[in-house]
Amino acid sequence: MSDEVEVPESHPRYHSLLTRHRIEAGVEKGITSQQGLIAQGRGEAFDYLLGEETIPSADRAARAAAAALLRADQPVLSVNGNVAALVPEEMVELAEVVDADLEVNLFNRTEARIERITDHLREHGATDVKGLTADARIPGIDHERAKVDADGIYSADVVVVPLEDGDRAEALGEMGKTEIVIDLNPLSRSPQVASIPIIDNVLRALPNITDHAEELAGASGDELARIVDEFDPDEALQDAERRIRTASESGG
Repeated sequence: MSDEVEVPESHPRYHSLLTRHRIEAGVEKGITSQQGLIAQGRGEAFDYLLGEETIPSADRAARAAAAALLRADQPVLSVNGNVAALVPEEMVELAEVVDADLEVNLFNRTEARIERITDHLREHGATDVKGLTADARIPGIDHERAKVDADGIYSADVVVVPLEDGDRAEALGEMGKTEIVIDLNPLSRSPQVASIPIIDNVLRALPNITDHAEELAGASGDELARIVDEFDPDEALQDAERRIRTASESGG
């Protein structure tokens, strides 16, 4: 990604500073809302308590996510402002590996912002991005995130929703979709209602899902189904919560 912050990788807070810069740049470009800055700060706090690393339960969740995407009939990766600012290339790469569509979906939605994010994704390799048509609605939601493409999120069987708000996450689950949520707070409603919650930083989680998908590319349908079925979302959430509470009690 161009215009990265000039901080040496040896700096102990390199990744944190890099992430903040990407969000700031996203706000300046009109990709990310100012509320995204607050969400990023909240996530950083949880990541610090997780040790700023992918814990084993999150890695298992990423593997289950890869298996679910590979066996899906119509997988879709949902993109909001923070996701577009933080991991555009990673979203495009994952979409290519698992043959998924990308769809922009925003709480603070305007046509101009949708177009800016779409252009941003195309600059990072995307060829087809959904979200502008918005010819369907997710039942039970009365704000702008209800607007989705009929041939995208609305009809998808598996949806990846990084950095998601809880009400849409719950509504997608009620539609019978397999929902893969990436969130750093295991107590948030989004991972609590997800089929596969990945409690990890999106910068680590997306490449990890892609790596697992490439590894599992030749697996049989039965093997992919076994990986998904054996994954326990409650165990993953409890493991992440234990890690955070232990770090908090020991002072980080």
